[in-house]
Amino acid sequence: MKKIAIGSDHAAFQAKINLIEILKSWDIEVVDVGPDSGENPVEYVPIAESVALKVANKEVDGGILMCGTGVGMSVAANKIPGIRASVVNDLFTAQYSKSDVDLNVLCMGARVISERIIMEITKKWIETPFTGGRFIPRIAQLHDMESKYLVK
Repeated sequence: MKKIAIGSDHAAFQAKINLIEILKSWDIEVVDVGPDSGENPVEYVPIAESVALKVANKEVDGGILMCGTGVGMSVAANKIPGIRASVVNDLFTAQYSKSDVDLNVLCMGARVISERIIMEITKKWIETPFTGGRFIPRIAQLHDMESKYLVK
């Protein structure tokens, strides 16, 4: 990945700032969609929407969202067609969510896992390629299901 959109709520603000520095040290361009401060409560839905839209519109190669648990961000991001977002709390899931599902938005909970684990999960997710092959029809099935229920 060369370019990643990232966002958080107030609970994960400091983890986001620290992760941005790490991503930049890995020569990854970062688009920070907010917030600019962790001092006041921030609604997570608009942040998730912004990152997910950048991913869906192919403005970036992937997205990272963080909140207290990662769950709210994941639910919100998955409302955008073409997004495959999930909460990831361990390295095994980081690897297989990318290799098998081609996860395009990584969600993590700053109140659930340490910043060290956040960095390790992110690295594993970035470095793991999508396997393709037998997983391509499964991704197509997800797209078909999504299209079936889109309000027209």
